[in-house]
Amino acid sequence: MATLGGPTKKHKVTVIGSGNWGSTIAKIVAENTRAHPNLFEEEVQMWVFEEEVTLPEDSKYYDASNAGKPQKLTEVINTCHENVKYLPNIALPTNVIANSSVRDAAKDSSILIFNLPHQFIGRTSKQLEGHILPYARGISCIKGVEVAEDKVSLFSEWIGEGLGIYCGALSGANIANEVANEKWSETTIAYDPPTMDSRSPSRNPSPSDNVSASPNMEHKDVRGRSSVSLSGALKNIVALAAGFVEGKGWGDNAKAAVMRVGLLEMVKFGKEFFPETVRVETFTEESAGVADLITSCGSGRNFRCAKMAVERGVTVAEIEKTELNGQLLQGTSTAKDVNNFLKARGRDGEYQLFTAVLDILEGRKTVDDIPDLLARADDP
Repeated sequence: MATLGGPTKKHKVTVIGSGNWGSTIAKIVAENTRAHPNLFEEEVQMWVFEEEVTLPEDSKYYDASNAGKPQKLTEVINTCHENVKYLPNIALPTNVIANSSVRDAAKDSSILIFNLPHQFIGRTSKQLEGHILPYARGISCIKGVEVAEDKVSLFSEWIGEGLGIYCGALSGANIANEVANEKWSETTIAYDPPTMDSRSPSRNPSPSDNVSASPNMEHKDVRGRSSVSLSGALKNIVALAAGFVEGKGWGDNAKAAVMRVGLLEMVKFGKEFFPETVRVETFTEESAGVADLITSCGSGRNFRCAKMAVERGVTVAEIEKTELNGQLLQGTSTAKDVNNFLKARGRDGEYQLFTAVLDILEGRKTVDDIPDLLARADDP
């Protein structure tokens, strides 16, 4: 990452987003800015979409004088040093400052870490446009890709193009609560630095090495944002299939078969549509690939909801209504978008698992058809 000029200039870091994962990332970043005062300003701004919360009586922050009165989430975070709504019972470092103004939070920041629902990327980028440092650098912690019939767009590129900055991508087998509770894990950071960030052939530590470092979450830097981003999207389709067979009670062997075919199709998709930038090793060797796939197919939300749907004899759409208050699973929307993309190119028949998942979601096939459908995936 480029230096900022004089030797006394320090990096200011802002986290854009404050949900479960955003607050977790802010915790790690704030611990690191405090540990590296020679590189970073200690204070970490965290943009919070302002809302009101009412603390229950059993909350350790409950104040009888404010009984039943809603309070601004930013004020609660800055007073209690805890995101009581999205990351309860996890103490945030006191140098995390919640800010309801995204422009004010990002002002003068040289490192911007994006961690918000993907549907808010465009709106947030518009608010930031023209209000950030021209030499700022970004990292997207938003898993997945935007898929339309005519193209597949990486969220990191979406952010970078919208703001005129370079933006890398972070993804991996990272269940937020486990990371926040400092349980050991790994993650993958894809950062393809522009020429101005690569003047020296030596691999000297950069601020990005330190800002996300954690003794409990090891990270590996790789080239190829497309592989990291595609893995974060496509594994959700595979997780639905794993949930289907788990709900049927077919056991670990069946789930392993689904994961094997799913991983092959993830790699195939990357090689076919991102031939110049994809790294097969990211899918097969890194936390952002196979490790995230394993986690998603064992305990992820897509897996759990698909399993629940089969066990209850209802559709996944019904589970989304009853269990998620109508919120769509990432896997269901991604399955539809990816299949539309493949169909527009006449390639849907070449991705048996991806197609089977959508057919089951839309009622054209049943879970009982999975063995036969996947058998075709190995046909020459």
